Amino acid sequence: MLPNRRPTVRAGLAASLLVVLTACANSSTGNVFKDSLAADSKLRESTGNVGQPGGDGQTATNANRPADFPAEIPIYPESQLQDIVPVASPTPASPTPTGAATNATANPTEKATGQAQWTSGDPSNFVQSFYLQQLQTNGWQLVSQATQDLPATLVARRNDLQITVAIGATATFALPTPSDRPDNASPDTASPAPSSTPIPSSSSTSTVFTIDYAYESGSVASQAVNPNSEAPQPGDSEFVGPVLEGATASGTTSPATSTPVTANPQGFTDLDKAPKELRSYLKDLAQLGVLPLRSSDTKSAAANRSTLFEPNKIITRREYARWLVTANNRIYSDRSGQQVRLGSSGTKPVFQDVPKTNPDFEVIQGLAEAGIIPSPLSGEATVVSFRPDAPLTREVMLLWKLPLDTRQALPAASLDAVKETWGFQDAGKIDPKALRAVLADFQNGDLANIRRALGYTTLFQPKKSVTRAEAAATLWYFGSQGEGLSALELLQSPSGVTASPRPAGP
Repeated sequence: MLPNRRPTVRAGLAASLLVVLTACANSSTGNVFKDSLAADSKLRESTGNVGQPGGDGQTATNANRPADFPAEIPIYPESQLQDIVPVASPTPASPTPTGAATNATANPTEKATGQAQWTSGDPSNFVQSFYLQQLQTNGWQLVSQATQDLPATLVARRNDLQITVAIGATATFALPTPSDRPDNASPDTASPAPSSTPIPSSSSTSTVFTIDYAYESGSVASQAVNPNSEAPQPGDSEFVGPVLEGATASGTTSPATSTPVTANPQGFTDLDKAPKELRSYLKDLAQLGVLPLRSSDTKSAAANRSTLFEPNKIITRREYARWLVTANNRIYSDRSGQQVRLGSSGTKPVFQDVPKTNPDFEVIQGLAEAGIIPSPLSGEATVVSFRPDAPLTREVMLLWKLPLDTRQALPAASLDAVKETWGFQDAGKIDPKALRAVLADFQNGDLANIRRALGYTTLFQPKKSVTRAEAAATLWYFGSQGEGLSALELLQSPSGVTASPRPAGP
């Protein structure tokens, strides 16, 4: 048999090929041959993204949060980063970057400030609801909130960080394309683009929102002023508070001490017009940021930025619903199990006159879904309308508030029982559905909502409209039979959050 020459032939070919490659290593022919054997550059550049969602699938943490952006600031998940103003620490020797949030004063206190802007395909009320929920449940103190008209603004503070969230109206605009960049822009040139994900060249209907933040070390965060923000600032005639104790008109604060920080109820200029018995309740609630910044009455749009609380003005049903949820969730800010969850836009509206486009849809829908207010969901098949702009009556106020006091089903009640306990001469005029709430309120003794808001009376006048001051007084305390929490207790808590329900004094 002839010997197998295949190994010898293969070895010879390999040696010949090696000689050829060595000979042309530095020639153009060799470079062409080398490039033909190299890995695809496109594949090499994309290896870092293997297993990662691309485009719109990127997470907010990876794609939508700037590198130097504070991690504790929540980012709306369904959004795309559009613009960044670099972090800066303004001093008298260095001007503030254009467009960045500026200090309220020209003092040399070092403060890192920054700004970023996002867009989202979701409606503005979705974005607004997200930030209200996130701020209220994650230890932020709401300094001010102006959410009735767009642009809506939320100012919140946590430790030495203060943020201003400005949520603009939904608008149609042209998205930028790579061709918008200068021809000589290098890959290392700073760009506001959050990632290498290409941005399509098209028009998109989106909600634009901006977040300004300001850090200050060694003291309580002072008020940051964004020239483009509509949120009123301390010292401005339009500021509605609260302001930290020791704050000056310019927005600076004294150094932090071991004394718990309390708020100064500045801003509302007409609280002295409220009945004197109710003023302390209003001040405590204003310090917590529970009271609204402006009336929801669209006819008074020109006065929306005023500092008037209008304590003797009649409150509407929608306003009290919003206050009720805000106060409850603030009192129980550290216990999500006690909070009222906002309604989802993905659910069918419970009430015919509160569609998803209503600015208070999430609040009213959430109260109905929790069974706190009567609706078809709670077996009231005939209650198909909420009447958001109708005046709030005394009996309805009690009917809504008591479920959040007792945290259980209201007891059965009779007309005779209400007469014997409260001694109301007009008990027969109370709606049978509200009798249970009126009777349950009596069990709270001196902390009863009726006594706190109305004082001693033998006439309940159940159909009478409620004033804003009276409505606010009922929200000062949540609890039943001495087991509860008040706004004052929350303010006096060193941590600023509730620890656990405990008996409250009169």
